[in-house]
Amino acid sequence: MDEQGFRRFLKRGGRSQSALERCIACVKEFEQYLQAHREEKDLDEAGLDDLEDFVAWIEQKPKTSAKTHLWAIRYYYDYTSNEDLRNLAGVLREERITRTPFALRKFRGVNSEYVEKLAALGIRNIKQMLKAGRTRSARQELAARSGIPLDAILEFVKLSDLARIPGVKGIRARLYYDAGVDTIEKMAQWDPQELRTMIVQFVEQTGFDGIATLPAEARFTVQQAKKLPRIVEY
Repeated sequence: MDEQGFRRFLKRGGRSQSALERCIACVKEFEQYLQAHREEKDLDEAGLDDLEDFVAWIEQKPKTSAKTHLWAIRYYYDYTSNEDLRNLAGVLREERITRTPFALRKFRGVNSEYVEKLAALGIRNIKQMLKAGRTRSARQELAARSGIPLDAILEFVKLSDLARIPGVKGIRARLYYDAGVDTIEKMAQWDPQELRTMIVQFVEQTGFDGIATLPAEARFTVQQAKKLPRIVEY
């Protein structure tokens, strides 16, 4: 690690001396892990799997979280301009911060009347939506109870399922849904470069209000889709 250069980078960000030292110590711990457990790699040779394995190694101890390490590692790969590892560190850290599940009303393009009808039944976020609409029979029952068309119920379920992918929320879920990549299974089958090419063309042809998927984002999104358990019956 270029410790002096990294220190200068952190100082430019206005971080306190204690935060700076903590950040460097966490990155050094990742560096030591790579040397000892990952074929003596250095930080600039590390891949996505190396970071995920390091997190699992840290968290094998009861009640231990890699949140602080991920905070530091994200800064390091911001410093070295490694977009893939910087993004992964950020996403993994976000997963370890307790947050309220994503609200259905925040999905772009959903029918607000349907959102209110679902809320009246206690279904306000993606976790509740997936629980209520996981199977075909459950969706049929929910459509009958709510007065919402079955195809609209399925749309909410698919958007919620896509939103399980880290980094895919209101706008991105709508983009992939509208482009036809509307399930985790379909996402997992794409080649990342082909996915990006298709999405770029879709945005250009439809005038979708949002930027197309970036190369590193496409790789990460497909990789995460491959790992997620299939919980919805289509």
